Amino acid sequence: MDRESYHNCCSLVKISRQSYEQFWSSHFVDYIEKDLSYSKFFKKYLLPNHPCMFSRKFTEDWKCRKQWVTEEGKPNFQKLLQQFDETPVPVANCNAKEYNANPKQIIPFKEFIHYWREYIQNGHSSPKGCLYLKDWHMSRDFPEHNVYTTPVFFSSDWLNEYWDTLEVDDYRFVYMGPKGSWTPFHADVFHSYSWSANICGRKKWLLYPPGQEEFLRDSHGNLAYDVTAPEIRDKLQFPHCDEACQPLEIIQEAGEIIFVPSGWHHQVYNLEDTISINHNWLNGCNVDIMWQFLQNELSAVQREIEEWRNTMDSWHQHCQVIMKSCSGIDYGEFASFLKIIADNRMSFLSSCSENNSSNYPRHLSETLATLGLHHAAFDLQRVAHILECMLCNEDFKRLDHSTLSSQPESLLQQIRETMLSTRGQHSLYQE
Repeated sequence: MDRESYHNCCSLVKISRQSYEQFWSSHFVDYIEKDLSYSKFFKKYLLPNHPCMFSRKFTEDWKCRKQWVTEEGKPNFQKLLQQFDETPVPVANCNAKEYNANPKQIIPFKEFIHYWREYIQNGHSSPKGCLYLKDWHMSRDFPEHNVYTTPVFFSSDWLNEYWDTLEVDDYRFVYMGPKGSWTPFHADVFHSYSWSANICGRKKWLLYPPGQEEFLRDSHGNLAYDVTAPEIRDKLQFPHCDEACQPLEIIQEAGEIIFVPSGWHHQVYNLEDTISINHNWLNGCNVDIMWQFLQNELSAVQREIEEWRNTMDSWHQHCQVIMKSCSGIDYGEFASFLKIIADNRMSFLSSCSENNSSNYPRHLSETLATLGLHHAAFDLQRVAHILECMLCNEDFKRLDHSTLSSQPESLLQQIRETMLSTRGQHSLYQE
């Protein structure tokens, strides 16, 4: 991040996001064909939460685009089998519905490839249904492969930074699916950003700006499963469907990368036999959206079990437990998440001041160095803002803070002291 970008956003309390009406009327997104500075991407797409598409130029040097794809642009099954063979992978059945998703099973990779070959030979049909390998943690399982490199635009990734620190999970995935495989209508985990790169094949994306999903709920309040299904137009089933805008329809070609902003609900189809790489990620630009998402999740839980409120001494804690089981995180873990992000940036600024190497992983040190001091300072300001919001939140106040792995008040004070001590040293606030 350059100094101008930092000055433009360092004093933000709540990020102001521009209207999405331009997408309703124009039905197109910016296509980035050549080099784009990180600062321009930050100001034009991250902060305002606007989608865009990157050309295949940004993936042309990836090993997977050479190793996993034939000269004809099809999946290279032979090469893939050599690399992954017996590896267990998650496979969904696109022809079956389980709640609002497709049921999954774990099978050997070679079994999925055998199915895929037969599916193609049978004219893209099978009695087994349309199977889709999705949400496979290939990067975590095979870190030595290094088949792609995260573009710098998406490198400020707090979500994977946190899970990498805990060494228990990540949000980096590989998808492989035949023509006709698809993903039902949804928004990404925690309303995070996502980026998705087609290694081969083509996808069709249907995207709705934040807020439009409310018109696509049925009479019971459930989100639509398939926004193209005929019953969506049934006013008895979906009473507000006529109020929804038309989706933004995007065709993604081989090699291209789509940036899907926070809270944009989407439905995705593979128009050909397709392999893609996807990351869910968030940072200082959309951490406020995640915090709002968590508050909404907790409110939904509280409404569901309101009738037991006066009969349970630990009702508020039970709400947190239920929220974590549904969404994957509670307020306590969110506080821990913010602490790790803040600690890394405070260590980075300190190491720059003292010209010392820090004790966090080398790849993280390189990422923070690439993004620069101004970005680290921006990140700390955003963490501080969310901590201030949490400390004013009545539900957070009710938690037993002695059980938290970190005390938000103490962390907030540390951030303020760090910002003061580095202000002069790094000229962060000088024009």
